[in-house]
Amino acid sequence: MNLSNFRLYGNKRKTLSTVFFTFIIGISLGGVMWHFGGVYSPYSNFKVETGSLNKFASYDELKYFLEINSNSNFYYPYFTRDGWLLADSMSQAEFSGLSQSDTNDFSVTNIQVEGVDEADLVKTDGEYIYIVIEKTLIIVKAYPAEDALVVSRLELNQTINGIFLNGDKLAVFLFEPEIYYSISDDDSVSYGTTIQIYDVSNRASPTLDRSISIDGFYFNSRMIGDYIYVITNYPAYFEKEDINLPTFQSEEIKIEVEASNVYYSNSSDSFYTFTNIVSFNIQNVDEMISYETFLIGMASHFYVSPNNIYIVSSRYLEIDSEQLSGSIVHKISVQNGEITYLTDGFIPGWILNQFSMDEYNGFFRIATTSGYTSQRGLSSMNNVYILDANMIIVGRVEGIAPGEDLYSARFMNDKCYLVTFKKVDPLFVIDLSDSENPSILGKLKIPGYSDYLHPYDETHLIGIGKETIEADEGDFAWYQGVKISLFDVSDVSKPKELSKYEIGDRGTDSQALRDHKAFLFSRSNNLLVLPVLVAKIDPDVYAGEIPSNAYGEYVFQGAYVLDVSLEEDISVIGRITHLDNDDLLKSGYYFESKYAVKRALFINDILYTISDAIIKMNTLDNLNEINMLNLL
Repeated sequence: MNLSNFRLYGNKRKTLSTVFFTFIIGISLGGVMWHFGGVYSPYSNFKVETGSLNKFASYDELKYFLEINSNSNFYYPYFTRDGWLLADSMSQAEFSGLSQSDTNDFSVTNIQVEGVDEADLVKTDGEYIYIVIEKTLIIVKAYPAEDALVVSRLELNQTINGIFLNGDKLAVFLFEPEIYYSISDDDSVSYGTTIQIYDVSNRASPTLDRSISIDGFYFNSRMIGDYIYVITNYPAYFEKEDINLPTFQSEEIKIEVEASNVYYSNSSDSFYTFTNIVSFNIQNVDEMISYETFLIGMASHFYVSPNNIYIVSSRYLEIDSEQLSGSIVHKISVQNGEITYLTDGFIPGWILNQFSMDEYNGFFRIATTSGYTSQRGLSSMNNVYILDANMIIVGRVEGIAPGEDLYSARFMNDKCYLVTFKKVDPLFVIDLSDSENPSILGKLKIPGYSDYLHPYDETHLIGIGKETIEADEGDFAWYQGVKISLFDVSDVSKPKELSKYEIGDRGTDSQALRDHKAFLFSRSNNLLVLPVLVAKIDPDVYAGEIPSNAYGEYVFQGAYVLDVSLEEDISVIGRITHLDNDDLLKSGYYFESKYAVKRALFINDILYTISDAIIKMNTLDNLNEINMLNLL
C-alpha cells in the first residue's frame, strides 16, 4: 500500500495517558520476560485460528472488535533479553562478514542473513566511520589511520536508535517521547519513530534529503538492497471512547491510516497493538513510501530473509486451568518495497531471539521453549519445528532437554545447533535435511554455556558465553567468567570442543553476549574481537577456599583481540582499553563509562576500537597504536 491510500487529516496531536506510557516504555526498556514453566504439553487439545487476515469494513467494526476481543484467555505478552527496541549472524556459514570498497578491505556489521542489513550504532564504508553517540552522529575520516580526523558532527534533538549506510545515503532512526505533566485530565505523551535520510556525498556537510515519521515505538528494521523496512508497535488504546489509529508523515503530508486498511485476525488477545511496516527507497527520495498496518498481538521478535518478514506475537493461553505458552508467527512478503501479507501459523512455546528462526529452501525453521504450569507442577522443554510455505508444521523435534533453558540457537543450512543449560552445557546437533523427519544427531555436554553461536565454517562453530561451576547443593551451577569455545561438528554424532579460552572471574561480562553486533570475526585473519568488562577475585580477601558464588572486582574494560584458528588453541593477541585505572576504581559494583569500548572494526590492516569518547587505531598484527582520536 502506498501513500495514495492514506486519508489526510489536520495537524492534531496524538496523545496517550502518562500511566499507560510509563507501563509500555518500562517494558520495552527493561526487556522483561515472564517464564512460565510447566510439564511439557503437545498442545493436542488446542488450536489457534490462523491463516489469512481480514480487513475491517469500517471504523465502527474495528472499535467493536476491540471492545469484545480485548479480553480472553490470553495473558500479556512477554519479552526476552533483546526486548523490542533494538532487537534480532548468518544463515549461510560461508558469509565472512567482510566487504570491499574500491581499494580497501573492511569489516561490516555482524548480521544474521547475508544481504539483509541490520541497523547499528557504528557503520563504515572502508574510508569513513559513522558513529552514533546518544543524540549525536559523528563522521570520521578514518583511513589512512595516521590522518584520521572528525569531519562532521550532527547534533540532533532526539535519541538515535541506529543507522543504515547505503552508498552516499545515511538513514538515521530517532525516538524521543515528549511527556507533558499537569494536574488536569490532559496529562499526555506523544511518541513515535522518525527516520531521517541524509546525503553524505560531502561528508563534511551532510544534507537532509527526507524525513519520515511513524506512530509507535521503534521495534526493528532491515535494509534489503535499496529498500529499508521499519516496524513500529502502536498500542490500540481507547481515548475518550475513540480508537486512535496510527499516523504517518512524509515531507509535508500527514496522514491517518483508514480502519478499512487495517488487517486483523479473529484470534483474541489481551493487549492489541497496531504493528506498522513501512518501506521506503533510501536512494530515491521521490519514490512514495509503502506501508501495511496489522492489528495483532504485541510483536516480540522478528526474522527477515531476503524475501519475507516473520513477526512473532508471543502469548500465554489458559486452557482447562493450565497456562500454556505459544507464539503466532506472521509471514509477510517483501519485494522491492512492496509489502504483502501471506499467512500465519501457531507454534507451541516462546522464542529466545532472532537466531531461533531461519528460512531455508522455502521452509521456516524455529526453535522454541514450551511448557505450562498446572496442578501437576512446573517444567519446560525445547523444540524445533519446520513449517512449509503456508506456515503449516510439517516436521518437529520436541521434548529436547526437559527442565533446561534454551540459551542459544543457530541454523546453518540443513543443521540446527542448540545450547541448553541447567548445570552443564549440552550442545545439540539436529538434522533438518528431511523436513518431515528432523532428528537429533548428537550432543556434547561440557561445563558452561554459550549465549551466542557463530559459524566459523560449515563444520565449526564459535560459542561465547560463561564458564560455570556446579553448586555444592541444589540442582544448578554458578556462572563464572566469559568463555570462548571453538566447536568441531564435522562428526555430527560426536561434536567436540576443540579449544576454549576463559576471561576473568564471576562478574566478567561482554556486550556481545546480548548483542551480536558487538562481535567482530574474520576467519581470513584468524581474528575475533570482543568488548569485555573483566572482574577478578582477590584471593587474599578469602581466608580459605574461594566460594563459587564470589564476585570479582572490575580490573579492565576494553577490547580482547583473540587468535582463533583450527590449527592452534584460542589465544589472546592483546587487549586495548580506552580507560585508565582511576576510571575503573571509581566504577564501584556497576560499571558505566563513556570510555567503554562498544564496537570494533578493521580497514585493511588497521583495527579500530570505538567508545563514546575515543577511537583508537592499532595494527592488526601486533596491536601497535597508530593513532587516537577524541570524539568529545
